[in-house]
Amino acid sequence: MILDRPAFRRMFLLGALATRGVTLGVRGIALDGEGRVCLVRHTYITGWHLPGGGVERGETAHDAMVREFREEAEIRPDGPLRLLGLFHNVAGASRDHVALFAAPAFTLLRPKAPDREIAESGFFPADALPEGTTRGTAARLREFREGLSQASHW
Repeated sequence: MILDRPAFRRMFLLGALATRGVTLGVRGIALDGEGRVCLVRHTYITGWHLPGGGVERGETAHDAMVREFREEAEIRPDGPLRLLGLFHNVAGASRDHVALFAAPAFTLLRPKAPDREIAESGFFPADALPEGTTRGTAARLREFREGLSQASHW
């Protein structure tokens, strides 16, 4: 399949973004019992990110985050997610917005196996993020952990 190639997947993603007036994505914070945060590394962009993705037509942002947690990290929230904020993602596209959620409780169904979208998934100490963690991811985690005012931009 042509979308198995990272360059074609990136072009497809950019084409999808170009045809939408405003885009909405989701990202989620899931801290385990040891205070470690779940991060994922995608096959088509660099860096470590919070699990997340795009909100599909007819889907709520909450439902999209539940789906993305499952698809990207094998996480099943044990109850409703908490909306932490809405951010303008100027690094993605000038019309891109991201809803950030937290999973107060969750079950890790199994370790996430690499697939066409996710190269790696894991839990990391929130105060010692892996090299390559994106600036926006690190900033949101710092705001969350330290109770800081949130920035308006991702």
